[in-house]
Amino acid sequence: MRTRIYVDGFNLYYGALIGTQYKWLNPVELARQVLPLGCVVDRLRYFTAHISGFSDPNAPARQQVYINALKTLPEVRVHYGNFFQKTVRRPLINLPVADQRIETEPPVTLPEGNHLVSEIPERVLPVRRPGKRRGRNSVVVPNGVFAVYHTAEEKGSDVNLATHLLNDAWNDLFDLAAVISTDTDLVTPIRMVKEERNKPVSIVCPRRKVRKELTSAASSTYHIFSEHLSRAQFPEFLTDTISKPEFW
Repeated sequence: MRTRIYVDGFNLYYGALIGTQYKWLNPVELARQVLPLGCVVDRLRYFTAHISGFSDPNAPARQQVYINALKTLPEVRVHYGNFFQKTVRRPLINLPVADQRIETEPPVTLPEGNHLVSEIPERVLPVRRPGKRRGRNSVVVPNGVFAVYHTAEEKGSDVNLATHLLNDAWNDLFDLAAVISTDTDLVTPIRMVKEERNKPVSIVCPRRKVRKELTSAASSTYHIFSEHLSRAQFPEFLTDTISKPEFW
């Protein structure tokens, strides 16, 4: 079966690779490990964006090495979205630091309970355990307490993936599509390909949990396990100029 793979790179990374030793991943071999026999991968579309070095100055260089490795595979085409950085100011509803160490000199631990806010003695700062459910009468941080934080957001990969999936289906370029993602924004294009073009679409899940609406839209569902990742690694040295980053 002519098989095309559509990879949401960030979804795969954060769902299956972050914190593991398997980041030097050959996604074409991963697809062969996960999908049934008889699936011949003739194209793998990898959707990503150039990341920033705000939190890790070496991250963009490592990403580029990995993209260079992907481009050694004849089946792979890399498609780029955009990566945005921004500073956001938002009101706090709680500070999840109850019974947790706070890195100060000397170290401080705030017990669960209410704490006076400096210079605003008429207010208290309620602290509760992370994950503890709030009851009807529970107290949250009062209005006026804000956090300013830096965040980054990837845009465009889900739209690009959906567009190429639909375009390839309508041009009859595959017999089976496999989408490596758990993004529910893809439910409609997956359903359209399956129902209107009568082409099966499999979901390959980087995460253990996947929303029911996504699996219901797909023709079949497969899960990525550590043994799949282990058997789908690039060689440490691919070419004279491309090798696995030393610190990753």
